[in-house]
Amino acid sequence: MVLAPIKNILSCINATNPTNASNATHAPTQTTRSMKQPRFHISLYIIIPFIFAGFSIFSALLAFRLTKYGLENKADPSTWVFWLIILISALAFATGLAVVRFLLRPVEQFVEKASRLPAFGTAIKPKSKKDWSVDKLAQFTSVFDRVTSVLSRIDARNFFPEIIGESLAMRGLLSLIMKVAPTDSTVLLIGESGTGKELVATSIFEQSQRKEKPFVKLNCAAIPEELLESELFGHEKGAFTGATAFKPGKFDIADKGTLFLDEIGDMPLSLQAKILRALQEKEFYRVGGSQTIKVDVRFIASTNKNLEKMVQEGSFREDLYYRLNVFTLHLPPLRERKEDIPILVDHFLKKLPKPVEISSLALQMLMNYPWPGNIRELKNVVESAALIAEASHIEPSQLPAKITSMFSDHPGGAELKLPSNMSLDEKLNEIERSLIIEALTKTGGVQSRATELLGINQRSLWHRIKKLSIDAKSIKKYEN
Repeated sequence: MVLAPIKNILSCINATNPTNASNATHAPTQTTRSMKQPRFHISLYIIIPFIFAGFSIFSALLAFRLTKYGLENKADPSTWVFWLIILISALAFATGLAVVRFLLRPVEQFVEKASRLPAFGTAIKPKSKKDWSVDKLAQFTSVFDRVTSVLSRIDARNFFPEIIGESLAMRGLLSLIMKVAPTDSTVLLIGESGTGKELVATSIFEQSQRKEKPFVKLNCAAIPEELLESELFGHEKGAFTGATAFKPGKFDIADKGTLFLDEIGDMPLSLQAKILRALQEKEFYRVGGSQTIKVDVRFIASTNKNLEKMVQEGSFREDLYYRLNVFTLHLPPLRERKEDIPILVDHFLKKLPKPVEISSLALQMLMNYPWPGNIRELKNVVESAALIAEASHIEPSQLPAKITSMFSDHPGGAELKLPSNMSLDEKLNEIERSLIIEALTKTGGVQSRATELLGINQRSLWHRIKKLSIDAKSIKKYEN
């Protein structure tokens, strides 16, 4: 392994040397033979235990031979064995040190280089070499966590450019989407209204093997019950009053592609049995028809309701629920991914026809609001505030009263009013989370500066961020 780089360097020197180049032309066979030589790679999990096991065997054999030799010559072998132990211990120590250095040196170099990159911030940079040597494992863990975080963000931006969010909750969701999208499994999306279920369904389709085929959407709550069956399965001419011509249904149109049924929890109970048959048997009957229609459709459904509770109440078929519940994705509400609010706000502002910025205080108010309407509500609030903003700068006065009324002025600044029905632990976690996010927002996500505002040390902040699932790198810097 050590000689390989030297051989490569020498070969480059020979290639650029005219005299060596002329000699090389006379030995093409030898060069080709050397290039085709097989290389064997042995795992470190075998080499390292083998080295130390060899030391143990070697020590035992030497101790045995010395003892036997001493006894045969009627001499006390204890002195020889003692010095043998010292010698073997020194050799084992030197070997262990060399192995550890061989393994850790590339890691240390990587960590040092990564610590200097702006993408990782200043939170992982040691204040001195002494701090670096005292807790190397913690530094390694921090760097590797951040490398993983950055790589997952890159994956999210490359594969899901339309889904805005870099929080831990969203990265977990996107990783699950990447796993299920290439399959033909039925996917059930569960989330509150406004969390982006249709956007996630579209992303699953775009990353699937059926992306070149039709993608058909239908909102079950937006179509009257008497027309929903015809919309899904189509109807024959004369099937009912007003059916003057044949009409294909969504299943027909989505054949070989993907069908997305939004708000399937609002589907009438009488129609659920037919949906179940279409899912299980891949066939259906048109309204007014007697011929079985075969289809090949990948199925995605979404709901903002508790289907399990509806099954218990008898308003949703149990067999259909279990048929849908093959791979379930829970979309987190905006209040559980507040780190994404600055990114979302920036995204919405960039889409406006005129450039608009937002003040730090206004942004903090947006980040502390619970957002019952989730992303859709945030988008409406930002667009409304931008329309009435003076000098293209959104201030708290342009925000709705429902947001500003949650805060009261006092000597310490803005005080968050929490719902009375929250438990004590939930209130403490929410207060702690809000204070940390506020400090990180003011410092642009720089943890070393946030610790000064919070009055805690850097290790304590790191543990709190991890405990509360706060992604500091997702909090973008906004100037006042």
